[in-house]
Amino acid sequence: MSTDAKAGLQALLTPEESVVVLIDHQPFQFANLNSHEPTMIVNNTVGLAKAAKAFDVPTILTTVLEERGGYLIQAVQDVFPEQKPIDRTLINTWQDQRVVDAVKATGRKKLILAGLWTEICLAMPAIQAAGEGFEVYAVTDASGSGSAEAHDMAVRRMVEAGVVPITWLAVASEWQRDWAREETLPAMVDVLLEHGGATGVAFAWETQLLAARRKSDV
Repeated sequence: MSTDAKAGLQALLTPEESVVVLIDHQPFQFANLNSHEPTMIVNNTVGLAKAAKAFDVPTILTTVLEERGGYLIQAVQDVFPEQKPIDRTLINTWQDQRVVDAVKATGRKKLILAGLWTEICLAMPAIQAAGEGFEVYAVTDASGSGSAEAHDMAVRRMVEAGVVPITWLAVASEWQRDWAREETLPAMVDVLLEHGGATGVAFAWETQLLAARRKSDV
């Protein structure tokens, strides 16, 4: 299990230390997704993918038996159009050496995972990677299961193994960390507007009000 700090500033995510693996966001997996509203999982997964790209965080895409289960959903593939997902037969992503090698090639130890389904495709690699010294974060709202109980039990099991549960917007916010970080702020704002739900709507409204105030001051 990872011995990295679980508290203090150093426990928070940074873009420079992070690597993301998105696991099996495919039509077959969504067909039995009952723990969450499927459109919410799509929104959150795409938001996480766009945030990773905005912060230049290496992101690895993987599918299982894509000829039967379907290709990676297009909205995620569109974020990384040049990348061909690693297609596996192994249920446990972390037992596919190509995925492990791709992660290790980044030299990063903070491993951020999201996948369908939580109790299988997410929990299995998360638990194994945590046991091999990675600091693993499971993005719970970009993952889901056949039932709410299955999702909840999987999160509990991962926590017992030292995996840190986190939401996609928390990941993006820890990467941004400071609203004065201007080089990534425009992309972060775009992600919030497109995928931040009510937060994005409220931000658009605030922008509208500020623009109107500027016009009135002219």
